[in-house]
Amino acid sequence: MKNKTLSNRIVNELMEFIREGDFSVGEKLPNEYELSSLLGVSRNTIREALRSLASRNIIDIRQGAGTFISQKKGVADDPLGFSFIEDRRKLTQDLMQIRCIIEPQIAALAAQNATSHDIEILGNLCDELEALIRKRQDFTQKDMDFHTQLATCSQNIVMSNLIPVICEGITVFSSIVAESEFEQTIKSHREIFHAVHERRAADAQQAMLFHLLYNRNRFIQEKNQ
Repeated sequence: MKNKTLSNRIVNELMEFIREGDFSVGEKLPNEYELSSLLGVSRNTIREALRSLASRNIIDIRQGAGTFISQKKGVADDPLGFSFIEDRRKLTQDLMQIRCIIEPQIAALAAQNATSHDIEILGNLCDELEALIRKRQDFTQKDMDFHTQLATCSQNIVMSNLIPVICEGITVFSSIVAESEFEQTIKSHREIFHAVHERRAADAQQAMLFHLLYNRNRFIQEKNQ
């Protein structure tokens, strides 16, 4: 119990160290020896605490390279237990409803709040997504990256933590719908990007809603065939 209490305390102290240090995603943390000296505990205790943070997607431990702030920023891979839902069609339908509620507003916030650098990254992702579609290659991951970056552009930390819902919605939809819609996907993402780039919040919101409703209608049509 004493060891468990110590480990929990060090996990909390490491979390505080990361917050106060304002570490960026991908930034390297001090090594185990340095953290051990800083917090006044053994390297074994530090190692155990780091493993705990890694299991929560707060840090990435890379053998031979060091410890880095995770891209997921502590967001669990399946925080809402989607992997345990057997009815994938029902899950797809319900996720699409939720996405129609939150993502148009994300797009509007992105148009209002994105930095120039944020928009540059979004534009690059739009280009990369389009290139994959033109080649008729799987673009699911790049699609998720685009929507993830939109949430980042919103500058709303709560929105960013809703990314697993959005990504799960994209993944499940891609696995359920038999045929990819190439040209409309290109057009929709371009319209969303241009609206964000030009700071047209209402247009970004409408473009996202149209994109999602278009996909929802495709899903319903296929379901009824």
